[in-house]
Amino acid sequence: MTEAQTGVTLPVLPLDDDVVLPGMVVPVDISDSEVRAAIDAARAGHDDGAQVPGIRSQSKPRVLIVPRIDGTHTGTGTVAVVEQVGRTPQGDPAAVLRGTGRARVGSGTTGPGAALWVSAEVHTDEAPEGGYPGKVTELAREYKGLAASYLQKRGAWQAIDTIQQTDDPARLADRGGYSPFLTTDQKLALLETYDVAERLRRLTEWTREALAELDVAETIDKDVQEGVDKQQREFLLRRQMEAIRKELNELDGRPGSEEDDYRERVEAADLPDHVRKAALEEVDKLERAGDSSPESGWIRTWLDTVLDMPWNERTDDSYDIAGARGVLDDDHTGLDDVKERITEYLAVRKRREERGMGVVGGRRSGAVLALVGPPGVGKTSLGESVARAMGRTFTRVALGGVRDEAEIRGHRRTYVGAMPGRIVRAIRESGSMNPVVLLDEIDKVGADFRGDPTSALLEVLDPAQNHTFRDHYLEVDLDLSDVVFLATANTLETIPGPLLDRMELVELDGYTEREKVSIARDHLLPRQLDKAGLDGGEVAFEDGALRRLAAEYTREAGVRGLERSIARVLRKIAAQDALEGERLPVAVGAEDLTGYLGRPRHTPESAERTSVPGVATGLAVTGAGGDVLFVEASLADPESGAGGVTLTGQLGDVMKESAQIALSYLRSRGAELELPVGDLKDRGVHVHVPAGSIPKDGPSAGVTMTTALASLLSGRPARSDVAMTGEVSLTGRVLPIGGVKQKLLAAHRAGITTVLIPARNEPDLDEVPDDVLAELDVHPVADVREVLRLALEPAATAEEAHSVAA
Repeated sequence: MTEAQTGVTLPVLPLDDDVVLPGMVVPVDISDSEVRAAIDAARAGHDDGAQVPGIRSQSKPRVLIVPRIDGTHTGTGTVAVVEQVGRTPQGDPAAVLRGTGRARVGSGTTGPGAALWVSAEVHTDEAPEGGYPGKVTELAREYKGLAASYLQKRGAWQAIDTIQQTDDPARLADRGGYSPFLTTDQKLALLETYDVAERLRRLTEWTREALAELDVAETIDKDVQEGVDKQQREFLLRRQMEAIRKELNELDGRPGSEEDDYRERVEAADLPDHVRKAALEEVDKLERAGDSSPESGWIRTWLDTVLDMPWNERTDDSYDIAGARGVLDDDHTGLDDVKERITEYLAVRKRREERGMGVVGGRRSGAVLALVGPPGVGKTSLGESVARAMGRTFTRVALGGVRDEAEIRGHRRTYVGAMPGRIVRAIRESGSMNPVVLLDEIDKVGADFRGDPTSALLEVLDPAQNHTFRDHYLEVDLDLSDVVFLATANTLETIPGPLLDRMELVELDGYTEREKVSIARDHLLPRQLDKAGLDGGEVAFEDGALRRLAAEYTREAGVRGLERSIARVLRKIAAQDALEGERLPVAVGAEDLTGYLGRPRHTPESAERTSVPGVATGLAVTGAGGDVLFVEASLADPESGAGGVTLTGQLGDVMKESAQIALSYLRSRGAELELPVGDLKDRGVHVHVPAGSIPKDGPSAGVTMTTALASLLSGRPARSDVAMTGEVSLTGRVLPIGGVKQKLLAAHRAGITTVLIPARNEPDLDEVPDDVLAELDVHPVADVREVLRLALEPAATAEEAHSVAA
């Protein structure tokens, strides 16, 4: 490529904040004085060629268009031909200019007219003899493709044809000045660039950027348009659907709008007056809110919830008292306390109904019972049996791990995702206002920064308040006074006192061995046979096997471990039959259990543990029911220098105090009890309660610790068949304790035959099953001396006892 340079003298036409490239045709407004002067000077100079050398060689007048950026003229301009001078269709004076080449502005000179004349060197792009090099051709081809893509997106089809027909790379590069995305600075850079390849490279880069921006804008516009179209389409379809629904409803005689539908549903529903009033107010709000308001969704959900509630639905109680007791007896063996309480409740309800005393002071005769006992005694399953016996619906509310107060009382309607509390949901699911609601694991309810759910339960379980229970979501009074609430718990320690005071306590202390065998035979074995795919004709358990399972393989207050043991035996039988074949029918006896389950895990150990002096057998109550514990005592050798009292076994403060009291009592009454307590001043005492990883506390081990220390000092071992419980005082009195029934059941399971209890706990024996009492020799004692007399083996002589202790 070569550049031809020619010196000319031309009038200057300043162009503010715009650039004209060679090959471009642009109109200019000649109403401006400077522009008019340049046009007139060019025409005058063209007519008077003698005064302006070189003008005669041009067929039309020429001007030098010089961009003026921010008031400053640039050093490079465009030589333009004045193609036409006239007026626009609107009547404004104008001229059409066509750029022909670049020119470097030189010094000023003189010429006709009022315009500024300058000398300039015109640069004309000429193609080389052999054509443009391949690099320039390739750049031109790339720019053509990009420009065509851009113009295609803009819909400029004629411009595409013009670009495609332009073969000269220089002309193609200058035509880029028409691009609307180029800024004034970019156009000026093109004007000042004389190299065609560099101009094409810059244009290619700028066009690629503009194309990318256009793609992004198109994507955004498309997404916006699709969203708008979707909204418009949805709006139109909903309007059409409303119109169609309205026409159909009119044909069927139904309400024409959703608001009218809700209003008719509220008026037709059997609602209490205060609930109907609140619901109609919400329907009015729904009419005012409209479909576009977010509040309309909350109102619809609230109305649906209210209309789903069984406000005036009640089931009729079954007043067949004998039939109800029969249902309870069929479903559960034992548990006489609960069965009697439900029978009493039904009898009272029947009498009140017969005398027209169903509702007194707005309150009905519901019940709130707390079933407390170790795991596996049937607390949860008892709820379904109670509901079936009463002829009521049943629903269960699991409270284990609940920490949010709103789970009980519900959320405020202003929150997103608000819903009623678990109590309201239980009533709605039951379909009745007088169901049996089982509040399962009420002792596992927690509290954190969101509130204390047990505090919310105070109103639910208070018969004096729950006839006007108010859920935060519903915000209308709900009558819970006819509901029978059964709360289950393993321990009472974690239940707050005010909540426990509102419930009638029924303690389930576990099953006797005879009851376990009966439960296993009547309930557990049929259920596990069905799960194992067997029937009673293929596998039979002897009572001796069930009795040994309960006594030596499980030893628990409930029957869950017993059921798992039965299931394990049945699985082994099914597996052996599948592997070896022709194994059925099978009769499982007591001797066969070792082959199925291995050796027993719970064998009597009292005889072994108490064979040496200083060990006594006590009774305790745990979360899993009653249990047997051993208290061990030892004296340090005088030569070791050890002194004082050491207590181990994770003992609580109360239990540690019991050990101190026992030691103080023996020290003060040593002579009376014929015990060598004088040696205690030189020898340290160590009291240990095995199962050291389990925390223990409470005063009921006082007499056991006293007996262990007395056995150690006297050298007389404690009787292996004797277990004891009771608090001891400094004067030697045996004070009452709790959990007598559970402790006696534990002693019976452990093979103990003689039990010592405080004399003041003798009335508690009425709660112990008769078959257990028949096999136990229970001695109510009031003084420690009686305990020692009954619990310690007799010594041959006092001297022998003293020597053994020493």
